[in-house]
Amino acid sequence: MRRHIEFAYLHNFRDLGGYRTRDGRELRWGRLYRSDSLGKLAGPAARADLDRFRELGIRTVIDLRYPWEIEAKGRIPEQDGLAYRNLSIEHRPYDQAEIDPELDPWRYLADRFAEVAEDGAEELREALEVLAAEDGPQVFHCASGKDRTGLLAALVLALLDVPEDVIAADFALTELATDRLVADWHAANPGRTLRWPAYGRAPEEVIRLFLADLTERYGSVHAYAIGRLGIDEELVTRLRDRLLAP
Repeated sequence: MRRHIEFAYLHNFRDLGGYRTRDGRELRWGRLYRSDSLGKLAGPAARADLDRFRELGIRTVIDLRYPWEIEAKGRIPEQDGLAYRNLSIEHRPYDQAEIDPELDPWRYLADRFAEVAEDGAEELREALEVLAAEDGPQVFHCASGKDRTGLLAALVLALLDVPEDVIAADFALTELATDRLVADWHAANPGRTLRWPAYGRAPEEVIRLFLADLTERYGSVHAYAIGRLGIDEELVTRLRDRLLAP
């Protein structure tokens, strides 16, 4: 339960601490979190959730959503000492509720992830730079904390040399929030039909397909980050020094 931090309005807020790298080092607890939309913390009803968020001491928020999503759904309330960055990594919007039910859902999502990895290279590089530069606790999020958030989490964990099985298992933890994510969709879309039966799902196969595709094209996730995102070894070292226990 240390990994899952309970909120009334957030359904998918998790600590990335505790995962081990191939050489046995461990990610520090309380340093890096992933979440669904922190815009849910705005408003009087969410005051207790916002207080709990503040207790975590988070100093940096990276919001991976489109600007129009933020305008429509809101962002984390401004507060002293909290840095906020909007880095929209997805450039080709699509409505998951309207995905053709006849498509292979996991292949479809992996292909969308591949688009983000290419289209959002600049924003992904900036996100990694922020994560490597800031010393205090940080969180990154999208709308559901599933796809865009899952992609960035996978890249970070891979660069830290966390095994793929662990990366895939972390990605699939979103499945614990699927029912609540679906309920949120229905509450926000009265009268609409949810065409895609896999809405809110996040099985391991999606991220495994994505990582395999990235490796096939670039040789490794590390090579992708160096060659396509344009980061350097010094940034990877800083990321490891900041996030891994000695």
